[in-house]
Amino acid sequence: MSLRINNNISALSAHRHLKKNDDRLTRTLEKLSSGLQVSRAADGPAKLVISEQMRSQIGGLQQAIDNSETAISLVQTTEANMAEISSLLTSVRQLAIHAANEGANDEVMLQADQNEIRNALDTVNRISAQAQFGNKRLLDGSNGASGFTTGGNLEFVGASLKTKDSSEHGFDVKITQNATRSSVVSSTALTQEMVSAGEKLTVIENGKNATYTSNVNDTVATTVQNLRSEIDRNGLDVDVMVDENGIVSVRHRQYGSEFGFQVLSSTAGVLSQVGDEINSATAGLDIKGTINGESAIGRGRVLTGITGASCVDGLAIRYTGTEKIGIQEDCVVYDRIDENGSVKVPEAEEIPEGGKSVGRAFVSQKSLKFQVGANQNQTVGISLGSTHSDNLARGVLNRSGFRSLNEVDATTFQGATDALTLVDEAINEVTALRGALGAFQKNTLESNLSNLRVANENLISAESIIRDVDMAAEMAEFTKHQIMMQSATAMLAQANQIPPNVLRLLN
Repeated sequence: MSLRINNNISALSAHRHLKKNDDRLTRTLEKLSSGLQVSRAADGPAKLVISEQMRSQIGGLQQAIDNSETAISLVQTTEANMAEISSLLTSVRQLAIHAANEGANDEVMLQADQNEIRNALDTVNRISAQAQFGNKRLLDGSNGASGFTTGGNLEFVGASLKTKDSSEHGFDVKITQNATRSSVVSSTALTQEMVSAGEKLTVIENGKNATYTSNVNDTVATTVQNLRSEIDRNGLDVDVMVDENGIVSVRHRQYGSEFGFQVLSSTAGVLSQVGDEINSATAGLDIKGTINGESAIGRGRVLTGITGASCVDGLAIRYTGTEKIGIQEDCVVYDRIDENGSVKVPEAEEIPEGGKSVGRAFVSQKSLKFQVGANQNQTVGISLGSTHSDNLARGVLNRSGFRSLNEVDATTFQGATDALTLVDEAINEVTALRGALGAFQKNTLESNLSNLRVANENLISAESIIRDVDMAAEMAEFTKHQIMMQSATAMLAQANQIPPNVLRLLN
């Protein structure tokens, strides 16, 4: 056994272990006091990197949850305002029906109906202008894809979230084929002899049919008028006309290939090619053309940018050609009025080979977008158009020439009838937007909110496994290190007793 006094190796070794145990005890106390097993990079570099990424995702998810809840509140506020507009439009419809009761109404009653209709529409306009969420106005058209057109026969119908802003240049609209209506024109004139012999005329449209058989007391004009009455009574969406030469023509009121009808006549050529045999009318054509040089789909008179188009995806434009809204004079339906105000039946518009530019469409894209995810580009959106009466029921064919719901005048029978048509269209437009809002809230926002909450819960659990300390296991570690600390302290005290033994040798 050797004894040294310059260096007490036993004490140094005991001190080293004491220090190590003290460090371990300190880290254990830190974990127990913080609840974290990784509180600095040195505790686990890989774990720290992973957990910090998860923490950023958790923070993003929590904010996305708040965003979704705010978006739901905005949608509910919007829908509540639109519910009141729907109620007002229902009242307007009732007033229009009352005004159409021509036999029982006098001028005072009709004017009272019109005044109440005007008041209801003013309230619709006020709600549209004043509905807001915080300082954000909701129904004035500032939160949708709005637009206008240049060109006398071009109308802006609507745009989607994917439609790009057109800036100051606009999108060129080029037509290669105009829309037409399904029609039949007789090749044989209807004569008085045919009428006196009992000519049977039948029109079938959308499962409904109208038939009239003439008698000896009828004329050509009254025969056609009686057929027209049957058409109106049975709810067929067609017009029937006869010219001074007895040429009968039947035409669908709607444009495009979707709408057709069948005809039958006793005499070959009057309506059907073969007597007493049903023939289909000549099919109508859908409009064809391009918007901004990109492909578009035609449906009736409306041209819509195809899905996937770089700029005009969802942009819908209506081209009415040279025709204006149909009118009726002396029980004969015409199509438009010339510059002098005279009734004139239009000729088909000729479109040159290669197409014809008919105007430009300008789009301002301000649709609402909501950040509903924890990462970039995880957004959803919805377009809220204007519910001002000027923007409701636009482009609806009517004989009074009303261009929108705001122009309806129910002081005449025809005006009340056409007002009813426009109000029905306005109700459909408002309810369609309410339905879109409801679907957006239910299937997008609320579904996403439920998913976010589950994802947030799972991510917090995953981050907790990596970052949080197991308190029970760490308490066992703390007890172990505490005992080791006490043991090392005792051994250091024993080691420090070795040098005094040298004094005994000296003595």
